[in-house]
Amino acid sequence: MRYFPLIPRLQRMFMSSKTAASMRWHSDERQSDDGVMTHPADSKAWKSFDDKYPSFASETRNVRLGLASDGFSPFRNGHIPHSTWPVVLIPYNLPPWLCMKQHSLILSMLIPGPKGPKKNIDVYLQPLIEELKLLWNVGVETYDASRKEKFRLFASLLWTVSDYPAYGDLSGWSTGGEKGCPTCDSDTSSKWLRNGGKYCYMCHRRFLPIDHEWRYDGASFDGTHEIRPKPKELTGEEVLEQLVDVECVTSLETPTRKRNQRKDQKNKCKAIWRKKSIFYELPYWSSLLVRHNLDVMHIEKNVCETLLATLLDIEGKSKDNLNARHDLKEMKIRKSQHAKERDDGSWEIPPAPYTLSLEEKKKLCTFLTSVKFPDGYASNISRNSLLRERKLAGLKSHDFHVIMEHLLPLAIRDWPKSLSTPLIKLSSFFKQLCSKTLNVKDLEIMDKEIAVILCELEKIFPPAFFVIMIHLSVHLAKEAMIAGPVQYRWMYLLRGHPEGSIAEGYLLEECLTFCSRYMEDIETQFNKEDRVYDCDDHGDAEDRLPIFKTSGRAVGKVTSLAQEKHPAVTEHLQALADGPVVL
Repeated sequence: MRYFPLIPRLQRMFMSSKTAASMRWHSDERQSDDGVMTHPADSKAWKSFDDKYPSFASETRNVRLGLASDGFSPFRNGHIPHSTWPVVLIPYNLPPWLCMKQHSLILSMLIPGPKGPKKNIDVYLQPLIEELKLLWNVGVETYDASRKEKFRLFASLLWTVSDYPAYGDLSGWSTGGEKGCPTCDSDTSSKWLRNGGKYCYMCHRRFLPIDHEWRYDGASFDGTHEIRPKPKELTGEEVLEQLVDVECVTSLETPTRKRNQRKDQKNKCKAIWRKKSIFYELPYWSSLLVRHNLDVMHIEKNVCETLLATLLDIEGKSKDNLNARHDLKEMKIRKSQHAKERDDGSWEIPPAPYTLSLEEKKKLCTFLTSVKFPDGYASNISRNSLLRERKLAGLKSHDFHVIMEHLLPLAIRDWPKSLSTPLIKLSSFFKQLCSKTLNVKDLEIMDKEIAVILCELEKIFPPAFFVIMIHLSVHLAKEAMIAGPVQYRWMYLLRGHPEGSIAEGYLLEECLTFCSRYMEDIETQFNKEDRVYDCDDHGDAEDRLPIFKTSGRAVGKVTSLAQEKHPAVTEHLQALADGPVVL
């Protein structure tokens, strides 16, 4: 592991007068909030932290940090099984136009492959946690170049940012299986699909008002009445109580074989914790309103990918297949969509409200790939379209972001309203959620609307459609009300520039550049000739036209011409030697 100490990097941010002044922007220049959030400083989580620790908040130069981590393959060949994990810190004191820029991010450590650290990531995080505890309890003396004075700098970690698998590695919660939602905790509603061989997460009627008519409409949903209230969100102190008997990970462990999921069904009321996170060593961690963020980028990507795969019936990715129809029959719902066995033993799958004809699939793919975007707005989606197979392949996270929020509502506007209306509402939800500014009142409305949208989708799509990523959408608006705009808490900052996380080559180049400044007797990058170096040896250069002042020199391999075989060349060279040629 390569570790980059945090304290000297924070001190370096105050050595420049411009950077030091920007570190106070959240207090000195930020406009007073009026229910509109443009920065994490406007959020409820930030203000709650200030209220609980007034001595920390009294010094506006104290740093608030976010931690982001994700694995990627540094090789171009994606088939090579290698996963390198950078851990990056985000200084939230900076203004919005600097906060998420690559030059503002602090690379804390680089965890090598070839496999991801998984829950053992706590072992690698130990030196960072020690520095964070020092920055909270004692602080470090720092010079402020903008005020020309010394002060004692303190810092705190507000939350972590990661995709959903890494969420489990950082928090210790088991993000897969029956209790896969960390927000719903042990009250997560899930159902094991025997034919599909996985859990589905429906029961979004729990998030509706207690007197809503859909709670008693079992025929349109899963065949049952829903009278339970929505799950209670636990505080940090309540979560810490669950972790009393859970051990921390203090050394690298050999992965053990997982138990059968069916054995875990006996402990349905027990929260599934794989470890006690190392972040609880920070004295303030349990008091934070949001400790680990749900990544909107990956949730939106997975929702859009699941939706397109089901609508286009992409083999291996569609959630509507023979097993899904068998699960409908087992749940005794939607009899008209049950698979029917033919005389020859094969199965016939009746069309569903979301089933598209071949022509409709081709029209959808053609529309998505024919749209032209301004330069830099989106990638060329047409490269990922296979019109003959009527499917999309190889799309990136940002491609799904553009399709979900901008293209999909236009592509399905002529579809039956029973199908297009909830999908357009879902698209509008993500578009408002990803806005640069968020209004608290709008988020309260969105929090109620997303529950209705997911219930409308439950009436259309099969239970297999509702994977954990679909369910997590119901918590995004509530989390935004607490933590602020999502662009400060998603994974585009790491996925956009993964090469910036490779430290070895950068440090080598940095060292060689420093040393080469003192080496004058050998060729370095500071004194070597340019690749095309034009020298002028003629004394009459001042008498020439400006474009001919530099004579130039030969570049490339020397080639000799046999003069006896080329008399024309010989005459031309002789004429050049005698004097100027008149054209």
